Amino acid sequence: MQQVFITGATSGIGRQLALDYCKQGWIVWACGRNQAALSELKQQAGEHLHPLCFDINLAAEIEHAARKITALDLLILNAGTCEYIDDAKHFDGALFERVMQTNVISLGYCLQHLLPLLKRGGKLALMGSSASYVALPRAEAYGASKAAVSYLARTLAIDLKPSGIAVSLINPGFVNTPLTAKNDFPMPMSVDVTQASHAIISGLAKDRFDVHFPKKFTLILKTLAMLPEFMWQGLAARIRK
Repeated sequence: MQQVFITGATSGIGRQLALDYCKQGWIVWACGRNQAALSELKQQAGEHLHPLCFDINLAAEIEHAARKITALDLLILNAGTCEYIDDAKHFDGALFERVMQTNVISLGYCLQHLLPLLKRGGKLALMGSSASYVALPRAEAYGASKAAVSYLARTLAIDLKPSGIAVSLINPGFVNTPLTAKNDFPMPMSVDVTQASHAIISGLAKDRFDVHFPKKFTLILKTLAMLPEFMWQGLAARIRK
C-alpha cells in the first residue's frame, strides 16, 4: 500500500486530502497540533489513517514523529498560516516573523527529518499560493513566504531529480477553509476543499510540477504577472483603494 504524509491535516485542504487519500486506499500519516481534531479525523477516515500530533515549528517533535515511519511514497507539506500587514508604514515585524516561521522555516525542519523517508520514485509536494504570482496589497508577509516556497520547490526539483524524487508546487487560488474565512475582502472564483483536494490529487497523479487551480483564476493572475511592474503597481494601487 502506498503511504502519504500530510502536514496541516486537522482542517481545510489538508484534512480533505487525508480523507480522500484514505478513500483511495493509501496509508495516510495525518499531522497537526490539535489532538481532538486528529482523533475526530481518525474516526471518520478509518484504519488507514494514522494521526501524528506535533508542532511543525519544533524540529525535535518532527524528528520524533519521523521515527514511526519507515518509508513514504508521497510527502505533502501543506501546513501554513496567513496574516496581513494592515499598515506597511508601521511594519509589524513580529507578524512577519510568525508567518515566515510557519510557512518557510518550518519547511526546513520537515525536509530535514521527513525527506529521507521518501522512496526513490516518490514525490514531494509543497503548498504554495497563487498570491506569489503578483504583488498584492497587505500581503507583504504571506506573499513573501509563498514566493520563498515557490523558489524552494524549483530548486529542490533540480537537486532531487538525481535521487529519483519528483517535486510539485501547489498554487491554489481562493479555497473556502477556516483560514480564509477570516479574510475581510471578496474571494473571486473560490472553491471548496473537495474541489481543491481533487485538483491536487489529480495534478500529483499526473506528475505536474505546477498544480494550480481554479484555472480561470490562476491563469488570469499568471497573465497579470507578465505586465510591466509599473503597470501592475498602478493596477494594484486601485485595488488597494
